[in-house]
Amino acid sequence: MSLKQTLPLVLYDNHCYLCTKFAGIINRLGGKKLAVIGHYSPTGIQLRQNVLDSDALKMFWFIDKKTAYGGRAALLPLLKTILYVKNRQDPLNHYDAAQHLDTTVCQDQCKNVKSVFLRSASLLTRSKKIQIDRSN
Repeated sequence: MSLKQTLPLVLYDNHCYLCTKFAGIINRLGGKKLAVIGHYSPTGIQLRQNVLDSDALKMFWFIDKKTAYGGRAALLPLLKTILYVKNRQDPLNHYDAAQHLDTTVCQDQCKNVKSVFLRSASLLTRSKKIQIDRSN
């Protein structure tokens, strides 16, 4: 599967309960406009190796045709896509939270108030943009 077939997409931590809930909300809001892919899924691993850098696992990513936006930088482009982009011609949907959430990695420590605060703070403090090589 080529990167162009899955764009635009959201890449999230599918070993984290909170991140999986966030991805589920994005999946419902985005409908057929986005592919929602876990960091640890086969496609997510391929994306991390070919497109992103060593900071890939520290934040969620929104990837469009030209740029990979991480963390805070991803919020506005993601919102614009949800609101203004028409559904894709090929309604490819990669999201399945039940399949991708690894409960052995993420246990109850992901579900407390402190974790919600830390993940929210992380979302607002981390930000990155990476230009995509068009040959992918």
